[in-house]
Amino acid sequence: MIRIAIILGSTRPNRNGPQVAQWVLDAASRRGDAEFELIDLREHPLPHLDEPVPPLLGPSVHEHTRAWAERVAPFDGFVIVTPEYNHSAPGVLKNAIDHVFTEWVNKAVGFVSYGVNGGVCAVQQLRLVCGTLGMADVSPEVALSLHTDFENHAHFAPGDHHAVTLNKVLDQLISWSAALAPLRRATAETTLINS
Repeated sequence: MIRIAIILGSTRPNRNGPQVAQWVLDAASRRGDAEFELIDLREHPLPHLDEPVPPLLGPSVHEHTRAWAERVAPFDGFVIVTPEYNHSAPGVLKNAIDHVFTEWVNKAVGFVSYGVNGGVCAVQQLRLVCGTLGMADVSPEVALSLHTDFENHAHFAPGDHHAVTLNKVLDQLISWSAALAPLRRATAETTLINS
């Protein structure tokens, strides 16, 4: 069974992210074609990247990085739930992504964003980052507006059309995660041979 992690990419107090991430998890859990799990970055505090060598050259010398790697490694794909801060993704999310490398390679990723303009600038930047890591980003994305999908910018009340788009994101994410499985197996076998 394909395993998908929903990564909540904000750790701010009074954040809107938990409502959005739970909405994604609830919709995803009604499907029968994959297993879904929520990963909240608040539960995985990482310092600013402090590894002496790039993650590509690993292994990590720090327990916090090894624990993070073990947390994300088992998944075949990811839905990243992100706000937009100053036309970009949150620093805590970028930092979490940067802490590991191999754990992202040959996995699919989809995006659910929120912000004044739907968070689309954050997703544009994340697509570049994820592509560089060897991830396959699916085309559809859910872009939620703080003006129309949140009452008083705080209570999440998405329009019905977002559920349709989310389903398209999940359809492609699961298909691509399955299609990339042979590449992940080949990478794992090469790693075993070289270790």
